[in-house]
Amino acid sequence: MIVDTHCHLDDARFDEDLDAVIERAKEAGVKAFIIPGADPDTLDKASKIAEKYDEVFYAAGVHPYDMQKYDEAFLSEHLKRPKCVAVGECGLDYYRLPEDETERHENIAEQKRIFAAQIELAKRFGKPLIVHIRDASADSLQMLLDHEAGKVGGVLHCYNADERLLQLADHGFYYGIGGVLTFKNAKKLPHVLPKIPKDRLLVETDAPYLTPHPYRGKRNEPAYTKLVVEKMAEILEMEPNEVEAITSANAVRLFTPLASLGLV
Repeated sequence: MIVDTHCHLDDARFDEDLDAVIERAKEAGVKAFIIPGADPDTLDKASKIAEKYDEVFYAAGVHPYDMQKYDEAFLSEHLKRPKCVAVGECGLDYYRLPEDETERHENIAEQKRIFAAQIELAKRFGKPLIVHIRDASADSLQMLLDHEAGKVGGVLHCYNADERLLQLADHGFYYGIGGVLTFKNAKKLPHVLPKIPKDRLLVETDAPYLTPHPYRGKRNEPAYTKLVVEKMAEILEMEPNEVEAITSANAVRLFTPLASLGLV
């Protein structure tokens, strides 16, 4: 029993065979799926997918790369819907900052403003956050603490293995583990994984991105969560079914509407 807590099923790369993708995932043991709301342009599409499939839920938010599309009223309308279980994915991403120093500072300031707005939105609706952090651990940590994001908690999507972020486990946050763990050149995450409290671990794919070994270079899909679980079990010296049970229970605890599926 697996919950894929982060899969972009609203991506155009799934348009032609979404039914088959979901069926393959079910055959691999995936019982629930969460579509993160990264781009407002596809949010209505994500909502329709969630309404079509009982096992699919979604979130409403704006990725840092699309912060100019932030529309609080639009997101709020989605957050009122029963199948919308979280705010995000939102956060900070300093990987593609402008080279010009003035533009760089303006970009960071705007990212922080939009991130803060979404943290407050999560608190208003009482829904957890799906947090994207890239090359911005220190600022992200400070913002989550300063804005008391622990009141709703959330998940650090594609956890980047920065040990500074482990303290967020005491503030209601979970750690999304995906295909990066299986990469042959992955060093930090396998080292840090055992340091994460087991009751804070979640499984994700980020499909169609970050495809796990041995399928790197191909489209990722939720069925490949099985490969992530197997690698987690190997590193943690556990049985795969133990990892599945723990991470599924964690997912239901964080994203409470999933309980309607009777997963645990």
